[in-house]
Amino acid sequence: MAHTIAKKQNAGSEKIWSRDFVLILMSNFFIFLGFQMTLPTIPLFVEKLGGNDQLIGIVVGIFTFSALLLRPYAGHTLETKGRRFVYLTGLAIFVLSVGSFGFVNSLIFLFVLRIVQGFGWGFSTTASGTIATDLIPANRRGEGMGYFGLSGNIALAFGPTLGLALAGIISFKLLFLICALLGLAALVLSSRIRYKQAERQSVPLKRWDIYEKSALRPSFLLFFITVTFGGIASFLPIYSAQKGIGGIHWYFLLFAIALMISRTFAGRLYDQRGHKAVFLPGAVLILAAMFLLAWLPNSMIMYIAAILYGLGFGSVQPALQAWSVKEAPANRRGMANATFFSFFDLGVGIGAMVFGQIAHLFGYSSIYMASAGSVVISILLYIWILITKRG
Repeated sequence: MAHTIAKKQNAGSEKIWSRDFVLILMSNFFIFLGFQMTLPTIPLFVEKLGGNDQLIGIVVGIFTFSALLLRPYAGHTLETKGRRFVYLTGLAIFVLSVGSFGFVNSLIFLFVLRIVQGFGWGFSTTASGTIATDLIPANRRGEGMGYFGLSGNIALAFGPTLGLALAGIISFKLLFLICALLGLAALVLSSRIRYKQAERQSVPLKRWDIYEKSALRPSFLLFFITVTFGGIASFLPIYSAQKGIGGIHWYFLLFAIALMISRTFAGRLYDQRGHKAVFLPGAVLILAAMFLLAWLPNSMIMYIAAILYGLGFGSVQPALQAWSVKEAPANRRGMANATFFSFFDLGVGIGAMVFGQIAHLFGYSSIYMASAGSVVISILLYIWILITKRG
């Protein structure tokens, strides 16, 4: 009994915070800040170039699909060539592609650059999550991944608001160059990290090994949740403007603050009680936010939706990511993260493209009713997973 208590105390005292963990947090913050500044401004840039709702959905969606294609390769490369190679390569591609956005004057070139940006994003985000996983003690992974996600959430608190504010006073060219410089800061910081060495594979890699089986269940759940994100990121600024509702920058700020608040306790709750204590409450909050956005009579309702969505998404996403890597073998964590983020990308990409068509045919409010339906599917799928696992 005394031995068990001492073991738990020692496990609880394992340190999350280290020099390298702080560096990966800072690097993640800067790359996400650069990315989040482009999130609400790319649709405006597409409009400036003459694009409609359908083209906005395609330009937003193709980015996530190109990232999706690269993630399995990134997962393998993390285990063969190492974390450093994949992360620095991804950051460099991101910097060059985003810095080039402002120099294009046609949708075709922007489309091509978004594909290239997706390659860099697929490499860098798959690597960063794996690097963080390497650095966090296994028994505190939910809490540690919550802190890691918080670095991106802080960027989210300022990125969209800053991007929209700058888009109103400076040119798109200068805006995208600033975003590229933030990515460059991430590249410099990440070069100082002491990375885990790639492990030798005990068995040869299969040619069509493109996912980690143990990560599929939480990744499928994530897919139906992140479909909602595609509708918000791509169309909420335009939707709110069409309804004459101001303060869209406050939506993103409140969403990010709620996201950060949920990160401070959701990961720890996952470590203590598992995903059963986190997923369903978080999904219900997201569902309520979708119904409010479909209604959207005024700014106050939009702000309440932002808070509910932030609390829900901030609880669900790190719990599902920790679940994804929990059951994966040590030499398959890179592939587990690749699988997880592939489904993340697929949800956002499909959401953006499908919702572009829905907005064109039925109006913007229909986007969020369809999003609510996607959340319901995720909840039902989770209940089915619990039932089949128990049986």
